[in-house]
Amino acid sequence: MKPDIIIGIDTGVKTGFAMWSTKEKHFTEVSTIPIHNAILKLEAMRIEGVSMKVRIEDARLRTWFGKVDKDNQQGVGSVKRDAKILEDYCKDKGIDYELVAPKNNITKIDAAYFAKLTKWTGKTSNHARDAGMLVFGY
Repeated sequence: MKPDIIIGIDTGVKTGFAMWSTKEKHFTEVSTIPIHNAILKLEAMRIEGVSMKVRIEDARLRTWFGKVDKDNQQGVGSVKRDAKILEDYCKDKGIDYELVAPKNNITKIDAAYFAKLTKWTGKTSNHARDAGMLVFGY
């Protein structure tokens, strides 16, 4: 049975968070929030009994690496840690989740193309759009 809500999370210092209604076939949220707020939203929906699935972009599944300087290495480390935190949270709470390799998601699209493609007219960051593409059309 398909869940009512699919949630996409693009981990990072600025966490992308998107919710897609599978019944209404549109986004109910596309935003950029701190990771702790993403977890609080998941917890509130879990407590309310919302039927949901979480799709987490997981840099640990990345198999290719370009030039990475020391600052970027630290950033990649925190993104991987955040994905692990979300995975552990979902596992502990019995929330249906899926880890998605970055190569299996359309990323880094501009706001105009995202709006044209998805019909979402709200303001978005590249993190929010990446989260949105994890769930768009699910």
